[in-house]
Amino acid sequence: MQSLRGTTDILPDEINMWQEIYTKVHELLTLASYNEIRTPIIENTNLFKRSIGNNTDIINKEMYSFQDQGNRNITLRPEGTASIARAFISNQLYINKQLQRLWYLGPMFRYERPQYGRQRQFHQLGIECIGSFSPMADVEVIRLAINILKILQCKTYNLEINSIGNTEERHIFKDKLIEYLIKYENDLDNDSKKRLYINPLRILDSKDIRTQEILIEAPQLYSFLQSNSLKHFNEICEHLEHLNIEYNINKQLVRGLDYYNYTAFEIKTKEIGNQDTICGGGRYDTLIEQLGGPKTPSVGWAIGIERLLIIIKDKLNIEKQGLSTYIAIQGDNNKKYIWKIIEILENCKIKFELDLSNNNLQKQLKKANKSNATICLIIGENEIINKNIIIKYLKTGYQEKIQINNLHQYLYSLKN
Repeated sequence: MQSLRGTTDILPDEINMWQEIYTKVHELLTLASYNEIRTPIIENTNLFKRSIGNNTDIINKEMYSFQDQGNRNITLRPEGTASIARAFISNQLYINKQLQRLWYLGPMFRYERPQYGRQRQFHQLGIECIGSFSPMADVEVIRLAINILKILQCKTYNLEINSIGNTEERHIFKDKLIEYLIKYENDLDNDSKKRLYINPLRILDSKDIRTQEILIEAPQLYSFLQSNSLKHFNEICEHLEHLNIEYNINKQLVRGLDYYNYTAFEIKTKEIGNQDTICGGGRYDTLIEQLGGPKTPSVGWAIGIERLLIIIKDKLNIEKQGLSTYIAIQGDNNKKYIWKIIEILENCKIKFELDLSNNNLQKQLKKANKSNATICLIIGENEIINKNIIIKYLKTGYQEKIQINNLHQYLYSLKN
Protein backbone atom coordinates (compact mmCIF):
# COMPACT_ATOMS: atom_id res chain seq x y z
CA MET A 1 0.00 0.00 0.00
CA GLN A 2 1.26 3.46 -0.92
CA SER A 3 0.23 6.83 0.47
CA LEU A 4 -2.17 8.85 -1.66
CA ARG A 5 -0.60 11.12 -4.24
CA GLY A 6 0.03 14.52 -2.74
CA THR A 7 0.31 13.25 0.84
CA THR A 8 3.46 12.49 2.80
CA ASP A 9 4.30 10.81 6.09
CA ILE A 10 6.07 12.93 8.69
CA LEU A 11 8.54 10.41 10.10
CA PRO A 12 9.97 10.31 13.64
CA ASP A 13 13.35 11.73 12.58
CA GLU A 14 11.57 14.73 11.00
CA ILE A 15 9.05 15.49 13.72
CA ASN A 16 11.56 17.33 15.91
CA MET A 17 11.63 20.17 13.35
CA TRP A 18 7.84 20.45 13.46
CA GLN A 19 7.94 20.49 17.25
CA GLU A 20 10.63 23.16 17.20
CA ILE A 21 8.49 25.36 14.96
CA TYR A 22 5.47 24.89 17.22
CA THR A 23 7.46 25.63 20.39
CA LYS A 24 9.09 28.81 19.07
CA VAL A 25 5.87 30.10 17.49
CA HIS A 26 3.86 29.36 20.64
CA GLU A 27 6.33 31.30 22.76
CA LEU A 28 6.47 34.33 20.46
CA LEU A 29 2.71 34.57 19.86
CA THR A 30 1.89 34.07 23.54
CA LEU A 31 4.00 37.13 24.31
CA ALA A 32 1.87 39.09 21.83
CA SER A 33 -1.39 37.85 23.48
CA TYR A 34 -2.34 35.54 20.60
CA ASN A 35 -4.19 32.41 21.74
CA GLU A 36 -4.15 29.09 19.91
CA ILE A 37 -7.39 27.79 18.41
CA ARG A 38 -8.05 24.40 16.78
CA THR A 39 -10.98 24.01 14.40
CA PRO A 40 -12.26 20.83 12.66
CA ILE A 41 -10.66 19.85 9.37
CA ILE A 42 -14.15 19.25 7.92
CA GLU A 43 -16.67 22.05 7.46
CA ASN A 44 -19.91 22.69 5.63
CA THR A 45 -19.08 23.19 1.94
CA ASN A 46 -21.18 26.33 1.84
CA LEU A 47 -18.84 28.01 4.34
CA PHE A 48 -16.05 28.11 1.76
CA LYS A 49 -18.31 28.96 -1.17
CA ARG A 50 -19.67 31.97 0.70
CA SER A 51 -16.29 33.15 1.96
CA ILE A 52 -13.63 32.28 -0.62
CA GLY A 53 -15.77 33.11 -3.67
CA ASN A 54 -17.39 31.01 -6.41
CA ASN A 55 -15.07 32.33 -9.11
CA THR A 56 -11.81 31.37 -7.43
CA ASP A 57 -9.58 28.45 -8.40
CA ILE A 58 -9.99 26.95 -4.92
CA ILE A 59 -13.77 26.65 -5.26
CA ASN A 60 -13.82 25.69 -8.93
CA LYS A 61 -10.96 23.19 -9.06
CA GLU A 62 -9.23 22.48 -5.77
CA MET A 63 -11.66 21.56 -2.98
CA TYR A 64 -12.03 18.06 -1.60
CA SER A 65 -15.81 17.88 -1.17
CA PHE A 66 -18.18 14.98 -0.59
CA GLN A 67 -21.60 14.05 0.79
CA ASP A 68 -21.63 12.30 4.15
CA GLN A 69 -24.13 9.62 5.20
CA GLY A 70 -26.58 12.31 6.24
CA ASN A 71 -26.43 13.81 2.72
CA ARG A 72 -24.65 16.89 4.06
CA ASN A 73 -22.16 18.62 1.75
CA ILE A 74 -18.81 18.43 3.51
CA THR A 75 -15.41 19.86 2.52
CA LEU A 76 -11.93 19.26 3.85
CA ARG A 77 -10.81 22.78 4.73
CA PRO A 78 -8.66 24.33 1.97
CA GLU A 79 -7.58 27.28 4.16
CA GLY A 80 -7.89 28.43 7.75
CA THR A 81 -9.45 31.89 7.86
CA ALA A 82 -13.00 30.85 6.92
CA SER A 83 -13.00 28.22 9.68
CA ILE A 84 -11.76 30.77 12.22
CA ALA A 85 -14.51 33.19 11.15
CA ARG A 86 -17.11 30.43 11.51
CA ALA A 87 -15.77 29.52 14.97
CA PHE A 88 -15.86 33.20 15.98
CA ILE A 89 -19.55 33.36 15.05
CA SER A 90 -20.77 29.96 16.26
CA ASN A 91 -19.02 30.31 19.63
CA GLN A 92 -20.14 33.94 20.00
CA LEU A 93 -16.63 35.19 20.66
CA TYR A 94 -17.90 38.68 19.86
CA ILE A 95 -20.15 38.98 22.95
CA ASN A 96 -17.60 40.65 25.21
CA LYS A 97 -16.62 43.07 22.42
CA GLN A 98 -12.96 42.33 23.08
CA LEU A 99 -10.35 41.99 20.37
CA GLN A 100 -9.68 38.35 19.49
CA ARG A 101 -6.08 37.48 18.67
CA LEU A 102 -5.99 33.88 17.46
CA TRP A 103 -3.46 31.55 15.87
CA TYR A 104 -3.59 28.04 14.45
CA LEU A 105 -1.39 25.34 12.95
CA GLY A 106 -2.84 22.39 11.12
CA PRO A 107 -3.47 20.49 7.88
CA MET A 108 -5.29 21.95 4.86
CA PHE A 109 -6.37 20.18 1.66
CA ARG A 110 -6.37 21.28 -1.97
CA TYR A 111 -6.53 19.19 -5.13
CA GLU A 112 -3.51 20.58 -6.95
CA ARG A 113 -0.69 19.04 -8.93
CA PRO A 114 1.88 18.10 -6.27
CA GLN A 115 5.09 20.09 -6.54
CA TYR A 116 8.21 20.75 -4.53
CA GLY A 117 6.97 22.31 -1.30
CA ARG A 118 3.30 21.94 -2.25
CA GLN A 119 1.25 18.85 -1.46
CA ARG A 120 -2.47 18.09 -1.53
CA GLN A 121 -2.43 17.75 2.21
CA PHE A 122 -0.30 20.61 3.47
CA HIS A 123 0.04 22.51 6.73
CA GLN A 124 -0.44 26.17 7.51
CA LEU A 125 0.47 28.35 10.43
CA GLY A 126 -1.85 31.32 10.60
CA ILE A 127 -2.87 34.23 12.80
CA GLU A 128 -6.03 36.32 12.81
CA CYS A 129 -6.47 39.69 14.55
CA ILE A 130 -10.25 40.01 14.81
CA GLY A 131 -12.04 43.20 15.81
CA SER A 132 -9.82 46.12 14.81
CA PHE A 133 -9.93 48.39 11.79
CA SER A 134 -6.76 50.19 12.84
CA PRO A 135 -3.83 50.10 10.37
CA MET A 136 -1.72 49.21 13.42
CA ALA A 137 -3.44 45.80 13.44
CA ASP A 138 -2.18 45.22 9.89
CA VAL A 139 1.31 46.25 10.99
CA GLU A 140 1.13 44.03 14.08
CA VAL A 141 0.42 40.87 12.08
CA ILE A 142 3.03 41.70 9.43
CA ARG A 143 5.62 42.37 12.13
CA LEU A 144 4.80 39.04 13.81
CA ALA A 145 5.23 37.19 10.49
CA ILE A 146 8.65 38.78 10.05
CA ASN A 147 9.66 37.94 13.64
CA ILE A 148 8.57 34.32 13.23
CA LEU A 149 10.67 33.96 10.09
CA LYS A 150 13.63 35.48 11.94
CA ILE A 151 13.45 33.16 14.96
CA LEU A 152 13.17 30.21 12.57
CA GLN A 153 16.34 31.31 10.77
CA CYS A 154 14.64 32.28 7.51
CA LYS A 155 16.63 35.38 6.61
CA THR A 156 16.31 35.89 2.86
CA TYR A 157 12.85 37.15 2.05
CA ASN A 158 11.00 40.11 0.52
CA LEU A 159 7.80 41.68 1.78
CA GLU A 160 5.43 42.83 -0.97
CA ILE A 161 2.37 44.88 -0.05
CA ASN A 162 -0.53 46.48 -1.89
CA SER A 163 -3.90 48.07 -1.26
CA ILE A 164 -6.76 46.45 -3.17
CA GLY A 165 -9.34 48.94 -1.86
CA ASN A 166 -12.91 48.15 -0.91
CA THR A 167 -15.64 46.36 -2.86
CA GLU A 168 -16.95 49.48 -4.59
CA GLU A 169 -13.49 50.64 -5.69
CA ARG A 170 -12.62 47.19 -7.05
CA HIS A 171 -15.92 46.96 -8.91
CA ILE A 172 -15.20 50.19 -10.81
CA PHE A 173 -11.64 49.03 -11.49
CA LYS A 174 -12.81 45.62 -12.75
CA ASP A 175 -15.02 47.24 -15.38
CA LYS A 176 -12.13 49.40 -16.60
CA LEU A 177 -9.74 46.45 -16.58
CA ILE A 178 -12.10 44.29 -18.62
CA GLU A 179 -12.65 47.18 -21.04
CA TYR A 180 -8.87 47.40 -21.54
CA LEU A 181 -8.10 43.66 -21.69
CA ILE A 182 -10.91 42.73 -24.05
CA LYS A 183 -8.91 44.34 -26.88
CA TYR A 184 -6.11 41.81 -26.21
CA GLU A 185 -8.27 38.79 -25.44
CA ASN A 186 -6.73 36.60 -28.12
CA ASP A 187 -3.22 37.34 -26.85
CA LEU A 188 -3.88 36.40 -23.23
CA ASP A 189 -2.81 33.06 -21.80
CA ASN A 190 -5.57 30.43 -21.46
CA ASP A 191 -6.10 30.90 -17.71
CA SER A 192 -6.40 34.66 -18.15
CA LYS A 193 -8.94 34.22 -20.97
CA LYS A 194 -11.11 32.18 -18.60
CA ARG A 195 -10.75 34.76 -15.84
CA LEU A 196 -11.42 37.80 -18.01
CA TYR A 197 -15.16 37.97 -17.33
CA ILE A 198 -15.47 36.09 -14.03
CA ASN A 199 -12.40 37.10 -11.97
CA PRO A 200 -10.27 39.63 -13.90
CA LEU A 201 -8.24 40.69 -10.84
CA ARG A 202 -6.52 37.30 -10.87
CA ILE A 203 -5.08 38.15 -14.29
CA LEU A 204 -2.85 40.72 -12.58
CA ASP A 205 -0.66 38.04 -11.02
CA SER A 206 -0.42 35.89 -14.15
CA LYS A 207 3.06 34.45 -14.66
CA ASP A 208 2.68 34.47 -18.45
CA ILE A 209 5.23 36.86 -20.01
CA ARG A 210 2.97 38.04 -22.86
CA THR A 211 0.09 38.72 -20.44
CA GLN A 212 2.40 40.71 -18.17
CA GLU A 213 3.52 42.80 -21.18
CA ILE A 214 -0.13 43.56 -21.97
CA LEU A 215 -0.74 44.61 -18.36
CA ILE A 216 2.01 47.26 -18.46
CA GLU A 217 -0.39 49.82 -19.97
CA ALA A 218 -3.48 48.51 -18.16
CA PRO A 219 -5.43 50.65 -15.65
CA GLN A 220 -3.96 50.48 -12.13
CA LEU A 221 -6.20 49.62 -9.18
CA TYR A 222 -4.22 52.13 -7.15
CA SER A 223 -5.66 54.93 -9.31
CA PHE A 224 -9.20 54.03 -8.24
CA LEU A 225 -8.61 54.14 -4.49
CA GLN A 226 -10.42 56.81 -2.51
CA SER A 227 -9.09 58.75 0.46
CA ASN A 228 -9.97 56.17 3.17
CA SER A 229 -8.19 53.36 1.34
CA LEU A 230 -5.14 55.51 0.64
CA LYS A 231 -4.98 56.82 4.21
CA HIS A 232 -5.14 53.28 5.63
CA PHE A 233 -2.41 52.04 3.31
CA ASN A 234 -0.13 55.04 3.77
CA GLU A 235 -0.30 54.71 7.54
CA ILE A 236 0.73 51.05 7.29
CA CYS A 237 3.72 52.02 5.15
CA GLU A 238 4.73 54.72 7.65
CA HIS A 239 4.70 52.23 10.52
CA LEU A 240 6.73 49.68 8.53
CA GLU A 241 9.32 52.32 7.77
CA HIS A 242 9.44 53.33 11.43
CA LEU A 243 10.07 49.65 12.31
CA ASN A 244 12.78 49.40 9.62
CA ILE A 245 10.83 46.61 7.92
CA GLU A 246 11.76 46.71 4.25
CA TYR A 247 8.90 46.35 1.78
CA ASN A 248 8.05 46.78 -1.87
CA ILE A 249 4.73 48.14 -3.11
CA ASN A 250 3.55 45.67 -5.75
CA LYS A 251 0.54 47.21 -7.52
CA GLN A 252 -0.11 43.91 -9.32
CA LEU A 253 -0.46 41.98 -6.07
CA VAL A 254 -3.89 40.48 -5.45
CA ARG A 255 -4.77 37.52 -3.27
CA GLY A 256 -6.67 34.53 -4.65
CA LEU A 257 -9.52 34.82 -2.14
CA ASP A 258 -12.52 37.11 -2.59
CA TYR A 259 -12.86 38.17 1.03
CA TYR A 260 -9.77 40.44 1.11
CA ASN A 261 -10.06 44.23 1.11
CA TYR A 262 -7.70 47.15 1.66
CA THR A 263 -4.40 45.46 2.61
CA ALA A 264 -2.91 42.50 0.74
CA PHE A 265 0.63 41.28 1.29
CA GLU A 266 2.98 38.40 0.57
CA ILE A 267 6.40 37.40 1.84
CA LYS A 268 8.49 35.73 -0.84
CA THR A 269 11.82 33.96 -1.04
CA LYS A 270 14.03 32.83 -3.90
CA GLU A 271 15.17 29.70 -2.07
CA ILE A 272 12.35 27.39 -3.25
CA GLY A 273 12.08 28.10 -6.97
CA ASN A 274 8.77 29.05 -8.56
CA GLN A 275 6.75 28.38 -5.42
CA ASP A 276 8.22 31.49 -3.89
CA THR A 277 5.45 32.72 -1.56
CA ILE A 278 5.88 31.45 1.99
CA CYS A 279 3.43 33.83 3.68
CA GLY A 280 0.32 35.54 2.38
CA GLY A 281 -2.42 37.54 4.00
CA GLY A 282 -4.43 40.68 4.22
CA ARG A 283 -7.45 42.45 5.67
CA TYR A 284 -10.98 41.01 5.50
CA ASP A 285 -13.44 43.46 7.06
CA THR A 286 -16.67 42.02 5.61
CA LEU A 287 -16.14 38.25 5.87
CA ILE A 288 -17.60 37.68 9.34
CA GLU A 289 -20.65 39.82 8.57
CA GLN A 290 -21.02 38.01 5.25
CA LEU A 291 -21.17 34.68 7.13
CA GLY A 292 -23.93 35.88 9.46
CA GLY A 293 -21.93 37.44 12.28
CA PRO A 294 -21.67 41.05 13.41
CA LYS A 295 -19.68 43.59 11.43
CA THR A 296 -16.13 42.77 12.50
CA PRO A 297 -12.98 44.13 10.82
CA SER A 298 -10.12 41.62 10.75
CA VAL A 299 -6.66 40.98 9.35
CA GLY A 300 -4.40 37.93 9.24
CA TRP A 301 -2.00 35.72 7.31
CA ALA A 302 -0.90 32.12 6.75
CA ILE A 303 2.54 30.55 6.34
CA GLY A 304 3.02 27.28 4.45
CA ILE A 305 4.95 24.97 6.77
CA GLU A 306 6.25 22.59 4.09
CA ARG A 307 7.73 25.46 2.09
CA LEU A 308 9.16 26.98 5.25
CA LEU A 309 10.83 23.69 6.21
CA ILE A 310 12.63 23.50 2.87
CA ILE A 311 14.32 26.79 3.75
CA ILE A 312 15.07 26.28 7.42
CA LYS A 313 15.63 22.53 7.85
CA ASP A 314 19.42 22.91 7.81
CA LYS A 315 19.37 26.09 9.89
CA LEU A 316 17.22 25.14 12.87
CA ASN A 317 19.28 24.68 16.00
CA ILE A 318 17.53 21.66 17.48
CA GLU A 319 18.69 21.06 21.02
CA LYS A 320 20.52 17.78 21.41
CA GLN A 321 18.81 15.24 23.62
CA GLY A 322 20.02 15.11 27.19
CA LEU A 323 20.71 12.07 29.34
CA SER A 324 19.10 8.91 27.97
CA THR A 325 19.30 5.28 29.01
CA TYR A 326 19.14 1.80 27.55
CA ILE A 327 17.89 -0.97 29.83
CA ALA A 328 19.35 -4.49 29.44
CA ILE A 329 18.03 -7.45 31.45
CA GLN A 330 19.62 -10.83 32.09
CA GLY A 331 17.33 -13.68 33.06
CA ASP A 332 13.57 -14.08 32.84
CA ASN A 333 13.19 -14.02 36.61
CA ASN A 334 14.50 -10.46 36.76
CA LYS A 335 12.03 -8.90 34.35
CA LYS A 336 9.47 -8.08 37.02
CA TYR A 337 12.06 -5.90 38.79
CA ILE A 338 12.44 -3.66 35.77
CA TRP A 339 9.22 -1.73 36.45
CA LYS A 340 10.68 -0.22 39.61
CA ILE A 341 13.70 0.95 37.60
CA ILE A 342 11.45 2.45 34.93
CA GLU A 343 9.41 4.26 37.57
CA ILE A 344 12.61 5.84 38.91
CA LEU A 345 13.58 6.95 35.38
CA GLU A 346 10.13 8.45 34.83
CA ASN A 347 10.31 10.34 38.12
CA CYS A 348 13.67 11.76 37.07
CA LYS A 349 12.23 12.56 33.61
CA ILE A 350 15.02 10.64 31.88
CA LYS A 351 14.41 9.12 28.47
CA PHE A 352 14.74 5.34 28.40
CA GLU A 353 14.57 2.43 25.97
CA LEU A 354 13.73 -1.01 27.33
CA ASP A 355 15.24 -3.92 25.42
CA LEU A 356 12.39 -6.20 24.36
CA SER A 357 14.40 -8.60 22.21
CA ASN A 358 14.79 -11.59 24.59
CA ASN A 359 18.39 -11.81 23.34
CA ASN A 360 21.25 -12.72 25.63
CA LEU A 361 22.98 -9.94 27.54
CA GLN A 362 25.90 -9.67 25.11
CA LYS A 363 23.58 -8.99 22.16
CA GLN A 364 21.58 -6.53 24.20
CA LEU A 365 24.76 -4.59 25.00
CA LYS A 366 25.63 -4.48 21.29
CA LYS A 367 22.23 -2.94 20.62
CA ALA A 368 22.81 -0.46 23.44
CA ASN A 369 26.09 0.63 21.84
CA LYS A 370 24.29 1.24 18.54
CA SER A 371 21.54 3.27 20.19
CA ASN A 372 21.75 6.98 20.96
CA ALA A 373 21.65 6.31 24.69
CA THR A 374 24.15 7.87 27.10
CA ILE A 375 24.24 5.03 29.62
CA CYS A 376 23.07 1.44 29.84
CA LEU A 377 21.41 0.10 32.98
CA ILE A 378 22.30 -3.59 33.32
CA ILE A 379 20.18 -5.82 35.52
CA GLY A 380 21.62 -9.30 35.97
CA GLU A 381 21.11 -12.22 38.37
CA ASN A 382 23.74 -11.03 40.84
CA GLU A 383 22.46 -7.45 40.75
CA ILE A 384 19.00 -8.45 41.91
CA ILE A 385 20.40 -10.64 44.68
CA ASN A 386 22.66 -7.82 45.88
CA LYS A 387 19.99 -5.14 45.24
CA ASN A 388 22.25 -3.12 42.97
CA ILE A 389 22.44 -2.17 39.29
CA ILE A 390 25.31 -1.72 36.83
CA ILE A 391 25.62 1.69 35.15
CA LYS A 392 27.64 1.51 31.93
CA TYR A 393 28.72 4.70 30.14
CA LEU A 394 28.39 3.73 26.49
CA LYS A 395 30.80 6.28 25.05
CA THR A 396 33.76 5.39 27.31
CA GLY A 397 32.89 1.86 28.44
CA TYR A 398 33.32 2.86 32.09
CA GLN A 399 30.87 1.14 34.45
CA GLU A 400 30.05 1.10 38.14
CA LYS A 401 27.57 -0.54 40.54
CA ILE A 402 24.92 1.51 42.32
CA GLN A 403 22.57 0.37 45.06
CA ILE A 404 19.01 0.46 43.71
CA ASN A 405 17.96 2.53 46.73
CA ASN A 406 20.47 5.19 45.62
CA LEU A 407 19.57 5.08 41.92
CA HIS A 408 17.13 8.00 41.99
CA GLN A 409 19.64 10.34 43.61
CA TYR A 410 22.44 9.14 41.32
CA LEU A 411 20.45 9.68 38.12
CA TYR A 412 19.12 13.04 39.28
CA SER A 413 22.65 14.31 39.96
CA LEU A 414 23.85 12.89 36.64
CA LYS A 415 21.09 14.69 34.78
CA ASN A 416 21.80 18.03 36.44
